[in-house]
Parts: sequence; structure tokens; C-alpha cells
Amino acid sequence: MPAPTWKTAITDTSEGKLIIRGVEISRAIERLSFGGMVYLLWKGEPPSPGQARLMDAILVSSVDHGTTAPSPLAARVVMSGGNPLNAAVAAGVLAIGDSHGGAIEACAKIYQEWLMTRDEIPNVSTLATLIVEDFQQKQKRIPGYGHRVYQRDPRTLKLIELAEREKLRGRAADLALAIQDELEKRSEGKALPLNVDGVIAAIMTDLGFDWRLGKGFFILSRTAGLVIQAHEERTREKPMRSFGQTKPEYDGPSDVQLP
Repeated sequence: MPAPTWKTAITDTSEGKLIIRGVEISRAIERLSFGGMVYLLWKGEPPSPGQARLMDAILVSSVDHGTTAPSPLAARVVMSGGNPLNAAVAAGVLAIGDSHGGAIEACAKIYQEWLMTRDEIPNVSTLATLIVEDFQQKQKRIPGYGHRVYQRDPRTLKLIELAEREKLRGRAADLALAIQDELEKRSEGKALPLNVDGVIAAIMTDLGFDWRLGKGFFILSRTAGLVIQAHEERTREKPMRSFGQTKPEYDGPSDVQLP
């Protein structure tokens, strides 16, 4: 009995060729930027120049945000233990989760589900109000909004500007900004800006990407930062160094008697 056929629609390496999504690799090398190649790979169709430009911008926007987030810290700790670069970078990627980098996926899911199920509501302000009320009733926070550093996230502002310039700003981006306005209207002056995760979620939705690729955008972008964070740790710091931790106060049991 013949073995079952394993099929893929991504890459063809038969007959000495390398064809990715129908594009021969030498043509891709000559004609596509990295962001454009990712678009082709993930979407299955070649990007327009504007779509490729926007993909490049998304991948640039999340490359790094300092040493204190879980992913660069994990990469540095593992490198400090004397491990190779791939192990340190892998540790950083493994530290990416729902609370760090996961907001893109969670936010894109909200945009896509609400836009798909409420397409009879053309006014995004009305839709934003419904979404905010729904989350407030459930006592849940909407992912992709608020930032501990920025009143207005500069990455968000630039990505929206580029989407407009390339005529690729769509209904999801409009909805994302309308939710920001609705949240701030209800927050009594507290800044709750659309952050970089939220704007990437909106733009990837407008570009037609499935929300389940949300973490992929962050992983791909942040890996570039993890490489250099780990490399800097290896070349500038002593191995097994202290990362500034204070000694914890013990609050467990004492003098436990054994049988």
C-alpha cells in the first residue's frame, strides 16, 4: 500500500527548483522586499507595492522596545547562562504569549468577528460603542489599547499615516480609532491610546490576514531584536550576572516537622 501523499501549497523544490507560492526564488530576491516576501508567503499572492511597503513598516514597528519586556529579558538570561544564540533567541520567542505580543491576535479576532457579524452597521462609531459596552458589561479589557509609556503611541500614528498614504486604510483601522475615542470618552480624561499591537491588528485585518496569524507578526518582527539583545549580552556582560533582582522576602512555612 503506497504511503499517503503529503501535499503543500507553499513551496515546490522538485526538479532542482525553488518556487515559493508560485514565484521562482531568484525573481523574489530581485523584486520583493522582506515584507513583500512575507506577504506572498503568508497570503499566497503577490503584494502590490503599497501592500509590501506596509508589511515592511509593520515588521519594523515591533523589532524592539528595550530590555525589560519578557522576551528580551528571557533571551538575555539564557545567554547569561552560557547558552548558544539559538537557545537564547528561542527562549525569547517562548516568552511571547497572551500578555506579551498576544494582543495583536486577540485584537484582530475582535475586529474580524465584529466586522463580519455586524456588517449591517455601516457606522464604525456605532459599532465601536457596541463593542466597548459589550466588554464593559463582561468586565473585560479590550486588548490593543493603553500604554504605560505613551499618551499616543508614535508607532500607531506612523502606521496609520502610511496606510492612508498607500490608500490601504480600511474599515478595521477606522473601527480601531473609533474604539479609542469611545474608550477615552468613558475614561474621564485617561489616555487609552490605540497601541502598536492594536494598529497592527487593524491593518492586518484590512490587508485580509486571518487573526490567527497575529502572533506571527510579532514573533517575526521581535526576533530581529532578540538576536541583537542576546548578542549584546554575550559580548558586553559577564556570564551569570545579576539582573537587578532584589532578594525576595520569604513568606512560606518554617520549622516543618518531618514524621
